[in-house]
Amino acid sequence: MVSIKDIAKHLGVSISTVSYALNGNPKVTEETRGKILAAAKEMNYVPNAAARTLKKRETRIIGAFLTTFEGAFYGQLLQGMKEEMNKRGYDLVICSGTQSHRMLSEGMLDGAIILDNEFKDEELLQHAARNHKVVVLDRQLSHPNIVQVLLDNKAGATFATEYLIRKGHKKLYAVTGPEGSFDSAQRLAAVRQTVERNAPLRYAEIPGNFDKASGEAAAKRIIDEYDGPAGVFCLNDEMAIGVYHALKDTPYRIGEHLHVVGFDHIDITDYVQPRLATVDYSERRWGAVAAEQLIKLIAGQGAEHERIYVSLIEGESVQQA
Repeated sequence: MVSIKDIAKHLGVSISTVSYALNGNPKVTEETRGKILAAAKEMNYVPNAAARTLKKRETRIIGAFLTTFEGAFYGQLLQGMKEEMNKRGYDLVICSGTQSHRMLSEGMLDGAIILDNEFKDEELLQHAARNHKVVVLDRQLSHPNIVQVLLDNKAGATFATEYLIRKGHKKLYAVTGPEGSFDSAQRLAAVRQTVERNAPLRYAEIPGNFDKASGEAAAKRIIDEYDGPAGVFCLNDEMAIGVYHALKDTPYRIGEHLHVVGFDHIDITDYVQPRLATVDYSERRWGAVAAEQLIKLIAGQGAEHERIYVSLIEGESVQQA
């Protein structure tokens, strides 16, 4: 591999002169710069990214750490991150799994956006203590090098539960998310508080995993113990779609026997029949705000905690009891 030493030797100039020319430093004349750039091209010189990173202490690369890539949720979120980063001269890499965590500690990234429950709080606080910049989407942590950009999960879950109650439903189910999920815990806490405020209600929780399969399993349990119309709040839309799928070959109908609300407003919910009631927010904006705040944090420009607000979209999946 050709180095700047080889170019310097070929042209009979100093290594520092070659370095200045390649990096656009005004210390060299345009004539000298032209000769050096032409020689670099002729000799197939490729800059050493690792060396440049060590010198400048930046990579212009940000990592988004995810627990999984499954489901319809992540596309718009990542697109929002990418668009905002590209506008500001950064590139995005997607990371998953514990081995990828070293990309942050080894200086391969200028910062990280975390939506990954395999990243433990203690580990993130250690990274922050070493001056690594982090935005978290899935937890609450206090450190000057950590910014929180969180969904208003509690408001969304309250909207959904109150909607079912307003429709006159006295029997409610909540289909939860996976163990250890911050979003699921926040939503479930709000459901429980709303149920307590509106007692007496018949209420049960069914463990889920934020996927269609767990929604199908929840629907089968509800059917097995069916004794009249019930309101079902699935803590994400993927599970709600699973409920739809489980009922398609049964005599039970959405909006008649089971009245279903989801959370996330993924694209498919606009096309299912009856249309799914769901909690809406912009995944793309969430990603863009996370990227914006992280770049401010990296630049020392006064990054701030942000909250992504939500709203309820009513649908024919919920009818009057």
